[in-house]
Amino acid sequence: MDPQQQRRTETGPRPPVGEPGGDLTSIFIAFGVFIAIAALVMSPSSLVHQVPEGHVGAYWRGGALLNIITEPGFHLKLPFITNYEPVQVTLQTDQVKDIPCGTKGGVMITFEKIEVVNRLRKDYVYDTLLNYGVDYDNTWIYDKIHHEINQFCSSHSLQQVYIDIFDQIDERMKEALQADCTRYAPGIEIISVRVTKPKIPESVRRNFEQMEEERTKVLIAIEKQRVAEKEAETKKIMAISEAEKNANVSKILMEQKLTEKDSARREADIENQMYLDRQKSLADADYYRVLKEAEANKLKLTPEFLELKFIDAIAHNTKMFFGDKVPNMVLDQRLLGNFLNHSTKDKSNDGNSERATDSDS
Repeated sequence: MDPQQQRRTETGPRPPVGEPGGDLTSIFIAFGVFIAIAALVMSPSSLVHQVPEGHVGAYWRGGALLNIITEPGFHLKLPFITNYEPVQVTLQTDQVKDIPCGTKGGVMITFEKIEVVNRLRKDYVYDTLLNYGVDYDNTWIYDKIHHEINQFCSSHSLQQVYIDIFDQIDERMKEALQADCTRYAPGIEIISVRVTKPKIPESVRRNFEQMEEERTKVLIAIEKQRVAEKEAETKKIMAISEAEKNANVSKILMEQKLTEKDSARREADIENQMYLDRQKSLADADYYRVLKEAEANKLKLTPEFLELKFIDAIAHNTKMFFGDKVPNMVLDQRLLGNFLNHSTKDKSNDGNSERATDSDS
């Protein structure tokens, strides 16, 4: 068989122009063109749309989510067939208001507002919308906050919720929300949770205010007592410091006086020693002078010297004596000189004999 004839047999005969199959295709094409032109004429925005900054574009066609995520800017879509929704991927704050809950003691309280700062990651936009829709935050933030707040209040008393552990509610809510989001919706990131003070019954609130007022008074009294103790301790420290300062000053003055006295004593000792040495030197000098004068006089007192002195004295005497005793007087003077001469010789002989005895012994 001819190859061309075989191909015609496999593909089947082509419908001739003018048969119903070709006309139907042309009708669809014309209808699509007509719809596009009508959309442009009536509403150009249904064909061209804008994705704002901080968002991404998500698309549905016939109710089915398309795996197409567009960035900020202008984009095209089929009007009346494709639906578009911007999805925020930057930080956003969801406010959950008027959350009623009952405490462990049965008291009903209401949290007027809880703010949840969260963000949807861009990589998880398709998965999150596919599983939870555009209003995913209703499931994982609004409804979850109601559930967690009621769980928390039911396990704590009013005193704990309103006062004791109120500062821990923010962190506990954040941890609870993030734990479930990480498990079931990993694209949702909880940044922070801010919880306002709950509204409690008026009678209970007055009791709490009275309790807080009394507690404030007690704290003020305790603080005053601490201040008084600190002041007393400060005064004590200042008194001790002043006493130590005076003691140190007295000690320094006493040491100064002792040093002055010791210096004066040393100076007096030096002066006394100098005076003693000087007097000793003077005494030694007098002794030496007297000794030398005695030796000199001893050498001078010879009979001839005495006679010379006697004659000199007589010669210079203006008085004259007359009588029988005058020659005797002169004679007596000469005898005195002879006596001194003999006594000198005797002393010299005695000295020689003593030296001889010493040498013999």
